Amino acid sequence: MINKIFAMRICGFLFLFILISSVASEAFGNKIISDLDSDAKLRMINDDPNKFKISIVLALIHHFSLIALSVMLFIVFSPYNLILGVVGTIFRIGESLILFYHEINYWGLLNIATQYSVSSGAEKNALIDLARTILISKNSGFTFGQILFSIGTLAYVILFVTGGVVPSIIRWFGLVAGILYGFGNVIILVNPSFVVLGYLGGLLIMLFEVVLGGWLLFSSHTTR
Repeated sequence: MINKIFAMRICGFLFLFILISSVASEAFGNKIISDLDSDAKLRMINDDPNKFKISIVLALIHHFSLIALSVMLFIVFSPYNLILGVVGTIFRIGESLILFYHEINYWGLLNIATQYSVSSGAEKNALIDLARTILISKNSGFTFGQILFSIGTLAYVILFVTGGVVPSIIRWFGLVAGILYGFGNVIILVNPSFVVLGYLGGLLIMLFEVVLGGWLLFSSHTTR
């Protein structure tokens, strides 16, 4: 059976690795919320298709790491509350699968960009419209995925609060961040113009995960 302290270290590493892989993917052009200027996007892909490919590979590594983190969190924390552990794991894996699906769909822009470079007139406009549909779908999928993320995260934060598993300042901050992030994403799903709420909640939840990941990875802790 896996050593629980070692498993906690793995969770901490994955929290931090996921953030790093997300930043790296964005640095190569795979934006979390895609710009819907599909014409510019297709031209950008044609200018440097390898950069586009790398950005997606990094994103897929990020999504796979989310699944690994979900499994490790269940191993470490489900003994404190099995129901909350199951809920948290199901919703976090659900988020990961949605992101995987839309990332694979997003890869299709590579073929569209190739056709776009040698087309003109109505055919070119049709390709631009098709690319925009993929970008819109990716954005919607991300927003829905983040609602699942919020539910899964809240399940674990409630487990932390009720079980006293992590330091109180971390678990209570996580509870506030999770609620704000979930609420913000529901609002965005209804009215995308409130995207600033998502950014604010995202900043708070990112800070929570950095602190939690650091504590799991570096602190001298014991489990009950």
